[in-house]
Amino acid sequence: MASLDGKVALITGAASGLGKAIAELYAKNGAAVAIADINQQAADATAAEINAAGGKAIGVAMDVTDEAAVNAGTEKVVATFGHLDILISNAGIQIINPIDQLSYADWKKMLAIHLDGGFLTTKAALQHMYKGDRGGIVIYMGSVHSHEASKLKSAYVAAKHGLLGLARTLAKEGAAHNVRSHVICPGFVRTPLVEKQIPEQAKELGISEADVIKNVMLKDTVDGVFTTVDDIAQTALYLAAFPSAALTGQSIVVSHGWYMQ
Repeated sequence: MASLDGKVALITGAASGLGKAIAELYAKNGAAVAIADINQQAADATAAEINAAGGKAIGVAMDVTDEAAVNAGTEKVVATFGHLDILISNAGIQIINPIDQLSYADWKKMLAIHLDGGFLTTKAALQHMYKGDRGGIVIYMGSVHSHEASKLKSAYVAAKHGLLGLARTLAKEGAAHNVRSHVICPGFVRTPLVEKQIPEQAKELGISEADVIKNVMLKDTVDGVFTTVDDIAQTALYLAAFPSAALTGQSIVVSHGWYMQ
Protein backbone atom coordinates (compact mmCIF):
# COMPACT_ATOMS: atom_id res chain seq x y z
CA MET A 1 0.00 0.00 0.00
CA ALA A 2 2.95 2.35 0.55
CA SER A 3 3.94 2.71 -3.10
CA LEU A 4 3.76 6.23 -4.52
CA ASP A 5 4.93 5.23 -7.99
CA GLY A 6 4.01 7.87 -10.54
CA LYS A 7 2.88 10.38 -7.93
CA VAL A 8 4.18 13.95 -7.70
CA ALA A 9 4.49 15.65 -4.31
CA LEU A 10 5.10 19.30 -3.48
CA ILE A 11 6.45 19.70 0.05
CA THR A 12 6.97 23.12 1.62
CA GLY A 13 9.71 23.76 4.14
CA ALA A 14 11.36 20.63 2.78
CA ALA A 15 15.02 21.63 2.87
CA SER A 16 15.31 20.51 6.50
CA GLY A 17 13.54 18.83 9.39
CA LEU A 18 10.20 17.11 8.94
CA GLY A 19 9.74 18.27 5.35
CA LYS A 20 13.08 16.83 4.29
CA ALA A 21 12.38 13.50 5.98
CA ILE A 22 9.01 13.24 4.23
CA ALA A 23 10.56 14.14 0.87
CA GLU A 24 13.27 11.51 1.25
CA LEU A 25 10.79 8.79 2.23
CA TYR A 26 8.38 9.71 -0.56
CA ALA A 27 11.21 9.56 -3.10
CA LYS A 28 12.27 6.13 -1.83
CA ASN A 29 8.69 4.99 -2.37
CA GLY A 30 8.47 6.14 -5.98
CA ALA A 31 7.23 9.74 -5.87
CA ALA A 32 8.80 12.65 -7.72
CA VAL A 33 9.24 15.36 -5.10
CA ALA A 34 9.47 19.13 -5.25
CA ILE A 35 11.55 20.56 -2.41
CA ALA A 36 9.90 23.93 -1.83
CA ASP A 37 11.69 26.24 0.56
CA ILE A 38 12.32 29.94 1.05
CA ASN A 39 16.02 29.10 0.82
CA GLN A 40 16.62 28.21 -2.82
CA GLN A 41 20.18 27.01 -2.22
CA ALA A 42 19.07 24.64 0.54
CA ALA A 43 16.17 23.39 -1.58
CA ASP A 44 18.48 22.64 -4.49
CA ALA A 45 20.96 20.88 -2.18
CA THR A 46 18.25 18.61 -0.74
CA ALA A 47 16.95 17.83 -4.23
CA ALA A 48 20.49 16.98 -5.33
CA GLU A 49 20.87 14.55 -2.40
CA ILE A 50 17.64 12.79 -3.34
CA ASN A 51 18.62 12.58 -7.00
CA ALA A 52 22.05 11.20 -6.06
CA ALA A 53 20.32 8.48 -4.04
CA GLY A 54 18.32 7.42 -7.09
CA GLY A 55 15.18 9.48 -6.52
CA LYS A 56 13.59 12.20 -8.59
CA ALA A 57 13.49 15.72 -7.16
CA ILE A 58 13.71 19.42 -7.96
CA GLY A 59 14.30 22.44 -5.77
CA VAL A 60 11.71 25.22 -5.83
CA ALA A 61 12.13 28.67 -4.28
CA MET A 62 8.91 29.43 -2.42
CA ASP A 63 7.89 32.00 0.16
CA VAL A 64 4.56 30.55 1.26
CA THR A 65 3.29 33.98 2.34
CA ASP A 66 3.69 35.37 -1.20
CA GLU A 67 0.81 34.39 -3.48
CA ALA A 68 2.74 35.06 -6.69
CA ALA A 69 5.69 32.98 -5.47
CA VAL A 70 3.40 30.11 -4.44
CA ASN A 71 1.61 30.13 -7.79
CA ALA A 72 4.85 30.32 -9.76
CA GLY A 73 6.46 27.52 -7.75
CA THR A 74 3.43 25.28 -8.16
CA GLU A 75 3.36 25.89 -11.90
CA LYS A 76 7.06 24.99 -12.08
CA VAL A 77 6.36 21.65 -10.42
CA VAL A 78 3.56 20.82 -12.86
CA ALA A 79 5.61 21.99 -15.84
CA THR A 80 8.49 19.74 -14.73
CA PHE A 81 6.63 16.59 -13.70
CA GLY A 82 3.35 16.92 -15.61
CA HIS A 83 0.88 16.94 -12.72
CA LEU A 84 0.53 17.32 -8.95
CA ASP A 85 -0.91 14.63 -6.69
CA ILE A 86 0.20 15.47 -3.14
CA LEU A 87 0.71 18.73 -1.27
CA ILE A 88 2.41 18.75 2.11
CA SER A 89 1.93 22.14 3.76
CA ASN A 90 4.80 21.94 6.23
CA ALA A 91 6.64 25.29 6.28
CA GLY A 92 6.67 26.83 9.74
CA ILE A 93 8.54 28.80 12.39
CA GLN A 94 8.19 29.33 16.11
CA ILE A 95 8.26 32.52 18.18
CA ILE A 96 8.09 32.18 21.98
CA ASN A 97 6.54 35.03 23.98
CA PRO A 98 3.68 35.60 26.40
CA ILE A 99 0.64 37.30 24.87
CA ASP A 100 1.22 40.61 26.62
CA GLN A 101 4.73 40.84 25.17
CA LEU A 102 4.15 39.35 21.70
CA SER A 103 4.42 42.02 19.02
CA TYR A 104 1.63 42.35 16.48
CA ALA A 105 4.26 41.96 13.75
CA ASP A 106 5.31 38.58 15.17
CA TRP A 107 1.67 37.53 15.54
CA LYS A 108 1.01 38.35 11.87
CA LYS A 109 4.23 36.64 10.77
CA MET A 110 3.30 33.42 12.52
CA LEU A 111 -0.21 33.31 11.07
CA ALA A 112 1.06 34.26 7.63
CA ILE A 113 3.54 31.40 7.42
CA HIS A 114 1.45 28.66 9.01
CA LEU A 115 -2.13 29.55 8.09
CA ASP A 116 -1.92 31.86 5.07
CA GLY A 117 0.76 29.55 3.68
CA GLY A 118 -1.56 26.59 4.08
CA PHE A 119 -4.34 28.42 2.26
CA LEU A 120 -2.20 29.77 -0.58
CA THR A 121 -0.48 26.47 -1.33
CA THR A 122 -3.80 24.64 -1.16
CA LYS A 123 -5.49 27.06 -3.55
CA ALA A 124 -2.62 26.76 -6.02
CA ALA A 125 -2.58 22.96 -5.83
CA LEU A 126 -6.33 22.67 -6.31
CA GLN A 127 -6.10 24.38 -9.70
CA HIS A 128 -4.46 21.15 -10.87
CA MET A 129 -6.09 18.58 -8.59
CA TYR A 130 -9.62 19.70 -9.53
CA LYS A 131 -9.03 19.50 -13.31
CA GLY A 132 -11.04 16.61 -14.65
CA ASP A 133 -11.61 15.55 -11.03
CA ARG A 134 -8.09 14.11 -11.09
CA GLY A 135 -7.96 14.33 -7.32
CA GLY A 136 -5.14 14.55 -4.86
CA ILE A 137 -4.15 14.62 -1.23
CA VAL A 138 -3.37 17.66 0.91
CA ILE A 139 -1.60 17.08 4.20
CA TYR A 140 -1.15 19.94 6.67
CA MET A 141 1.52 19.82 9.34
CA GLY A 142 -0.43 20.63 12.45
CA SER A 143 0.66 19.92 16.02
CA VAL A 144 -0.64 18.66 19.31
CA HIS A 145 -1.18 22.41 19.64
CA SER A 146 -3.89 22.05 17.00
CA HIS A 147 -5.92 20.58 19.87
CA GLU A 148 -4.61 22.13 23.06
CA ALA A 149 -2.68 25.16 24.22
CA SER A 150 0.66 25.82 25.88
CA LYS A 151 1.97 28.96 27.50
CA LEU A 152 4.08 31.34 25.38
CA LYS A 153 2.72 30.07 22.04
CA SER A 154 -0.49 32.00 21.38
CA ALA A 155 0.12 32.68 17.67
CA TYR A 156 1.38 29.15 17.00
CA VAL A 157 -1.57 27.57 18.79
CA ALA A 158 -4.04 29.84 16.98
CA ALA A 159 -2.51 29.03 13.60
CA LYS A 160 -2.38 25.28 14.21
CA HIS A 161 -6.01 25.30 15.36
CA GLY A 162 -6.87 27.16 12.16
CA LEU A 163 -5.37 24.42 10.00
CA LEU A 164 -7.93 21.98 11.38
CA GLY A 165 -10.72 24.18 10.07
CA LEU A 166 -9.08 24.56 6.67
CA ALA A 167 -8.51 20.81 6.33
CA ARG A 168 -12.04 19.91 7.37
CA THR A 169 -13.54 22.40 4.93
CA LEU A 170 -11.33 21.09 2.14
CA ALA A 171 -12.43 17.53 2.94
CA LYS A 172 -16.04 18.54 2.28
CA GLU A 173 -15.39 20.77 -0.75
CA GLY A 174 -12.76 18.55 -2.33
CA ALA A 175 -14.68 15.27 -2.12
CA ALA A 176 -16.54 15.95 -5.38
CA HIS A 177 -13.14 16.27 -7.10
CA ASN A 178 -11.52 13.26 -5.40
CA VAL A 179 -9.37 15.47 -3.18
CA ARG A 180 -8.73 14.36 0.39
CA SER A 181 -7.20 16.26 3.30
CA HIS A 182 -5.43 15.33 6.52
CA VAL A 183 -3.69 17.05 9.41
CA ILE A 184 -0.69 15.39 11.04
CA CYS A 185 -0.33 16.57 14.63
CA PRO A 186 3.13 15.75 16.02
CA GLY A 187 4.19 16.01 19.59
CA PHE A 188 7.65 17.41 20.25
CA VAL A 189 10.05 16.31 17.51
CA ARG A 190 13.69 17.19 18.10
CA THR A 191 14.10 19.27 14.94
CA PRO A 192 16.11 22.53 14.80
CA LEU A 193 12.81 24.34 15.48
CA VAL A 194 12.37 22.48 18.78
CA GLU A 195 16.06 22.67 19.71
CA LYS A 196 15.76 26.46 19.48
CA GLN A 197 12.78 26.43 21.85
CA ILE A 198 14.59 24.64 24.68
CA PRO A 199 16.83 27.55 25.79
CA GLU A 200 14.07 30.05 24.99
CA GLN A 201 11.57 28.31 27.25
CA ALA A 202 14.21 27.79 29.94
CA LYS A 203 14.79 31.55 29.99
CA GLU A 204 11.09 32.49 29.96
CA LEU A 205 10.12 29.92 32.61
CA GLY A 206 13.21 30.33 34.80
CA ILE A 207 14.12 26.64 34.76
CA SER A 208 16.96 24.53 33.37
CA GLU A 209 17.02 23.20 29.82
CA ALA A 210 16.87 19.65 31.21
CA ASP A 211 13.71 20.59 33.09
CA VAL A 212 12.18 22.04 29.92
CA ILE A 213 12.71 18.69 28.19
CA LYS A 214 11.55 16.50 31.08
CA ASN A 215 8.85 18.60 32.73
CA VAL A 216 7.47 20.67 29.86
CA MET A 217 8.04 18.95 26.53
CA LEU A 218 7.84 15.29 27.51
CA LYS A 219 5.95 15.48 30.81
CA ASP A 220 2.66 14.13 29.45
CA THR A 221 4.01 11.45 27.11
CA VAL A 222 3.63 7.84 28.19
CA ASP A 223 7.33 7.04 27.88
CA GLY A 224 9.29 10.31 28.09
CA VAL A 225 10.41 9.95 24.49
CA PHE A 226 10.53 12.52 21.69
CA THR A 227 8.52 11.82 18.55
CA THR A 228 10.97 11.29 15.66
CA VAL A 229 11.09 12.73 12.17
CA ASP A 230 10.70 9.18 10.85
CA ASP A 231 7.51 8.72 12.90
CA ILE A 232 6.05 11.73 11.08
CA ALA A 233 7.39 10.77 7.66
CA GLN A 234 5.94 7.27 7.97
CA THR A 235 2.57 8.76 8.93
CA ALA A 236 2.69 11.08 5.91
CA LEU A 237 3.47 8.09 3.68
CA TYR A 238 0.60 6.08 5.13
CA LEU A 239 -1.89 8.89 4.54
CA ALA A 240 -0.67 9.61 1.01
CA ALA A 241 -0.95 5.96 0.03
CA PHE A 242 -4.25 5.21 1.79
CA PRO A 243 -6.65 3.85 -0.83
CA SER A 244 -9.91 5.61 0.04
CA ALA A 245 -11.48 8.73 1.55
CA ALA A 246 -12.19 6.93 4.82
CA LEU A 247 -9.74 9.15 6.73
CA THR A 248 -10.37 12.47 5.00
CA GLY A 249 -10.82 15.48 7.24
CA GLN A 250 -9.15 13.81 10.20
CA SER A 251 -6.24 14.87 12.34
CA ILE A 252 -3.73 12.17 13.21
CA VAL A 253 -1.92 12.78 16.50
CA VAL A 254 1.60 11.34 16.68
CA SER A 255 2.82 12.21 20.17
CA HIS A 256 3.75 9.18 22.31
CA GLY A 257 0.46 9.56 24.12
CA TRP A 258 0.93 13.24 25.03
CA TYR A 259 -2.47 14.02 23.57
CA MET A 260 -5.11 11.36 22.93
CA GLN A 261 -8.31 11.94 20.98
